[in-house]
Amino acid sequence: MPSPSSFVTDEPRAARASLESSFAACHAITFRANSSFPAAFRLLAPARRRAMDALYAYMRVTDDLADEPGAGEDKRRKLAAWRAGLAAAFAGAPTHPVHPALVATVRRYGVPPQFLFDAVDGMATDTEPVRMATFADLYPYCYRVASAVGLACVRIWGTRPGASFADTDPPAEAAGIAFQLTNILRDLGEDRARDRVYLPADELARFGCPPERWGDPAFAGPFRELMRFQVARARDYYRRAAALPPLLSADGRAIFHVMCGAYGRLLDEIEGCGYDVFTSRVRVPRWRKVAGYAAGWLVKWGLW
Repeated sequence: MPSPSSFVTDEPRAARASLESSFAACHAITFRANSSFPAAFRLLAPARRRAMDALYAYMRVTDDLADEPGAGEDKRRKLAAWRAGLAAAFAGAPTHPVHPALVATVRRYGVPPQFLFDAVDGMATDTEPVRMATFADLYPYCYRVASAVGLACVRIWGTRPGASFADTDPPAEAAGIAFQLTNILRDLGEDRARDRVYLPADELARFGCPPERWGDPAFAGPFRELMRFQVARARDYYRRAAALPPLLSADGRAIFHVMCGAYGRLLDEIEGCGYDVFTSRVRVPRWRKVAGYAAGWLVKWGLW
């Protein structure tokens, strides 16, 4: 099993030790995140698994900075410093334990650094009240916080022989949009409580369903129609994303199957509960998550 030091071959021992320590720190952050997705990293070969630890840890720290308690101005200042720290790390001056592993990952797998900067910029949106006038305004936000991360993941996962990132990027971008639209629908109530309304204002007006009336029985009909429209849009992006798996490596197909399946099933649960995303947090039953993870191994072994 390769060690993190396999990411470098000619650096001094101290640098290799620092890199090993950084990958260990990334793994610890990933392990503590209490998310079901890191389990899917086991579908990847060891070196790619560690690379995903580095990417996940970086995004976990970024997300925590955006969502921590405190004034929006303070969070924006911290995110700006975090963004500057990323630039410094790429210039050879890391300032955080995750930086060496992240930089090594980016360089080994040819991940465009802009994807990481885009993600920070997208999460900065969440530090202040959010209103989206149109879907054309919402799309760039979804791209930054989800698609950019997915595009980085595809570089780590790898493609099948003959496929290029020019082939994989459009469906990978669509997958990120689908995933984030699903998150937005699940979190409508929670986000509204934080003064974040991501659904486009022109669509809310079209369906006659302002945020302050969500959950009002008198607006149940318009709200269901609004949600049907939003779910249909998300499903369209899932359909576009379906072109991605045949372009990926066997490991990539497996992990994407798990991730896409989890988000797709969450959309099914939202629809299945009659779009009641306010009474309790909509979740995918644990048994369905386990079944999806098991199916990932079948995909990896070419049996699915």
